[in-house]
Amino acid sequence: MPRKIVPVQKPLASVKGRTAFVTGGSSGVGLGIARSLSAAGMKVAFTYRSAAHRDAALATFPGDNPGLHAISLDTTDREGMVRAADEVEAVFGPVHLLCNNAGVGLPALLSDVSWRDWDWAVDVNINGVFNGVRTFLPRMLKHGEGAHIMATSSSAGIVAGTLGVYATTKFAVVGMMESLRAEMVGRNIGVSVFCPGLVRSEIFAFERNRPASHGAVQGHSGPPPLLEGSGPVDLMGSAMDPMEAGRQVLEGIRRNDLYILSHPEFEPVVRERVKLLLGSFSKRAVPAARRLATQFITPDIYAADLGKKRSKVSAAAPKAKTKAKAKAKAKRRR
Repeated sequence: MPRKIVPVQKPLASVKGRTAFVTGGSSGVGLGIARSLSAAGMKVAFTYRSAAHRDAALATFPGDNPGLHAISLDTTDREGMVRAADEVEAVFGPVHLLCNNAGVGLPALLSDVSWRDWDWAVDVNINGVFNGVRTFLPRMLKHGEGAHIMATSSSAGIVAGTLGVYATTKFAVVGMMESLRAEMVGRNIGVSVFCPGLVRSEIFAFERNRPASHGAVQGHSGPPPLLEGSGPVDLMGSAMDPMEAGRQVLEGIRRNDLYILSHPEFEPVVRERVKLLLGSFSKRAVPAARRLATQFITPDIYAADLGKKRSKVSAAAPKAKTKAKAKAKAKRRR
């Protein structure tokens, strides 16, 4: 029996006048997102960890902006997250967009990571995201005005690299958002996961925010040592501008895309990974009862989003064909 595919809702197709809450919004990707949302007419509250980052971030917005509010927050602090939610609601009213962006780019290997580094990475990159979801989602469902939840994962969340600790946490974020997407089908709550490649940011300056509970601040902080030929690769020198990343995130939120993938250079290796997955399935026959049970527990989020993308391509095809005919006709006239 074919599954019934529920059409994808777009609760934030229009964002003007709505309220957004962006964690880790004082620099890098988070700041790019916050600025893009603000430019689109949203009221934006963003979180920061240091007054210096807050002030530098505020200076990048147009002056005299009443729709901007900065909140000090450690996303691993659950009670702090609740207080932040109360604060933004007191200032701007109900929150319509949650951007779980805060994270740490800990360049640790699974083979030699310390217990404290592991716990810190998991606490920020996974628990911090869930804390946002657990705090804001019930409020979004209660106000019933339509809302969206976005989490920043990474290209390391769809293709594992050598930084095993970081990749583990980012794969978890993708799984969390996919599962939440399935839960929110038909409830006017959009869900997206952003998986960027390199974006100009301070993600590798992670030690500045290490809490005492996860060990003393270490002297080293910077990108992992990668070598190309005879010298080191300048990772951030070729990185995407945060504003471009923010614009693509906003576009994905408007469309309610499940995946927001801004860096097409990862497509070949993702394609290889998917081919390997498909080619690795057992070829043994599947009992009918087990197939039916599997179909029952498998969400339709992938089919629904694929259908949305196909519709977009189909709608664009006649326009492209008409444009091509007009071009050919004009050429014949010449």
